[in-house]
Amino acid sequence: MKNKQVIFQDWGLVDYQRAWDKQEELFAKTVSQKMLNRDSGVDLPTDNYLVFVEHPHVYTLGKSGKPENLHLDEQGLKEKQASYYKINRGGDITYHGPGQLVGYPILDLDNFFTDIHLYLRTLEEAVIQMLAHFGIEGGRYPGYTGVWIDPDKADARKICAMGVRCSRWVTMHGFALNVNTDLDYFKNIVPCGIDDKDVTSIKQELGKGADINEVKEILKDKISVLFDMQLF
Repeated sequence: MKNKQVIFQDWGLVDYQRAWDKQEELFAKTVSQKMLNRDSGVDLPTDNYLVFVEHPHVYTLGKSGKPENLHLDEQGLKEKQASYYKINRGGDITYHGPGQLVGYPILDLDNFFTDIHLYLRTLEEAVIQMLAHFGIEGGRYPGYTGVWIDPDKADARKICAMGVRCSRWVTMHGFALNVNTDLDYFKNIVPCGIDDKDVTSIKQELGKGADINEVKEILKDKISVLFDMQLF
């Protein structure tokens, strides 16, 4: 039985490790229900979640990432008041911090569609449509996930990074959208392992700060429509 209902939660500003632990808890709960359904022959609905959060300064390295793409040692991290984690999503290194909207969809894709590439493209489309609301034209850069500005030009720059984990068609981790982010923190890494492209934010593209709550509401709506979710 497909369950299109999705529980929306806004965790506010939360330490990365604490948010990771909470994600793992929700993820494990959904996977456990799927396993129980399979083993018992029942078909109870599995839960879906969409979590929005901001993090204090942190660098995270995905499974396929290279540690040398972080250009700070322990002392440098302390000076930047930043933490560092190696984590179980795909992708390379990225930065999270205040003013950046991080989204963690913890979805049982059996409730929607079992296609991880379509899943990523649908998340990208939601961000692209949200950016259009602010008069910003986002697009895709061939061969890479995420959302870019001017992807077909020499000054292509990434505005939204993505990295997901999927097990038994249940997802975790997700996307990081630069809204009013301090982009200087990206200078200490090779963002997503791409050393010849820049990063940007809604603030930088507009030349003024954006209301992150407005961004949240619009993006939440775009995601729910594109995935045919019933958010509550």
